[in-house]
Amino acid sequence: MAKKEQDPVKEAAQEAAAPETANEAPQQEAAEPVDPAAALEAELAAAKEAHIRTLAEYDNYRKRSTREKEAAYGDAKAAALKELLPVLDNFDRALAAPDADAETLRKGLEMISGNLWSILEKLGVEAFGEVGEPFDPNIHNAVMHTEDESKGENEIAAVFSKGYRLGERILRPAMVQVVN
Repeated sequence: MAKKEQDPVKEAAQEAAAPETANEAPQQEAAEPVDPAAALEAELAAAKEAHIRTLAEYDNYRKRSTREKEAAYGDAKAAALKELLPVLDNFDRALAAPDADAETLRKGLEMISGNLWSILEKLGVEAFGEVGEPFDPNIHNAVMHTEDESKGENEIAAVFSKGYRLGERILRPAMVQVVN
């Protein structure tokens, strides 16, 4: 007669339920069969332990993910600020110039503005809101309205502050005056 193969979990349960000493094991196996309730209890204990390990692994994963997100935010913030430091240096140099006249200061401010714009473009920031563009309430904030027959319907007549976007995200809507 062929011997039936047993489940490895059941074998482990049977070994756990077996007596501690080697001398007693052969006598007890021969005397009585393994108790199915004890085998099921051992199987349940093994399943509970596996479940607890899985929960602990998930908790560690969640904590690690949170730490990585926080670190990524800090790294991105530091990288953006690092890009802006040369602009601050240029402002300091301009303010430290002892004999600068208005024209020299204007040229310096234009250079600083160009420097800042190149950094913002590198970071993916775009400006919008120009005179003559059609008004879009999703990206423009109309703070004034005027009538002018020479201009089209819902056209931007004046821009009080430009709007900025980063990809599809609006950082700030443009504040504009709308015609007709």
